[in-house]
Amino acid sequence: MLGDRSRPAVLLLHGFGAGSGHWRRNAAPLAAAGWCVYGLDLIGFGASAQPALRLDNRLWARQVQAFAEQVVQAPVVLVGHSLGGLVALSCAVWWPQWVQAVVAAPLPDPSLLMPPRRPGRRRPWRRRLKRGVVRLLCRLLPLELIVPLLAHSPLLDLGIQLAYHGAVIGDGELHRVIARPARRPTAVRALRAMSTAMALRPFGATARALLPRLRQPLLLIWGHNDRLVPLEVGAQCRQLQPQVQFEVLEACGHCPHDEQAQRFNTLLLHWLARTLG
Repeated sequence: MLGDRSRPAVLLLHGFGAGSGHWRRNAAPLAAAGWCVYGLDLIGFGASAQPALRLDNRLWARQVQAFAEQVVQAPVVLVGHSLGGLVALSCAVWWPQWVQAVVAAPLPDPSLLMPPRRPGRRRPWRRRLKRGVVRLLCRLLPLELIVPLLAHSPLLDLGIQLAYHGAVIGDGELHRVIARPARRPTAVRALRAMSTAMALRPFGATARALLPRLRQPLLLIWGHNDRLVPLEVGAQCRQLQPQVQFEVLEACGHCPHDEQAQRFNTLLLHWLARTLG
């Protein structure tokens, strides 16, 4: 925690494969601007436990709600990077009394790239078939070989670079934020559980279903050069939630809060001042 506990609270939620340390360039400026800033490691990431549970945005949203209720003890502004943005959206829809506003930078979800779902439930045999296929594929993935290979080799730096527009290879602090959780002995089981759970989420837990239900103010921030979640996804978000404020940062990849931190912080603080007074 940074800042005065008597001040309004901002809760920072990291993206996939990262941890609260990824907000290294944002927490202190937000606190200096008068916010009480918290960073949370979602279950399965960072220094948090890595259990073989159903790790999806339903569980993480419940974790965020519990943190707001038990630790902050007041409604919070949720600021999420990538997967953290989906978790922030989920928490705001399901526990609106604990969330004042949502910022997602950006908001990823495969459902946003799919055509609108036809009304009606899928037939039971199709649901069972999907569950069986997904679980089989997730068991067959050789994660015991893939995860250590990535975590202990230069391939990890190449993967991190994909998320950035500018060069970040050689950034030791960033490398440690990503590498440490991946090198823990429980990382493989958590990743397998996460892959299965996210693939088998009900439609109601997808961004396509959640966005139209959101009632709090929403700010979306996208990097113009995001290679992982393209701008077209942001356009789809705007169709589903017309009240959103949508901002694009030039010369920026998938991590606008880290790559263009000063611009991100300024944009965020101005939006909060206008939105929440």
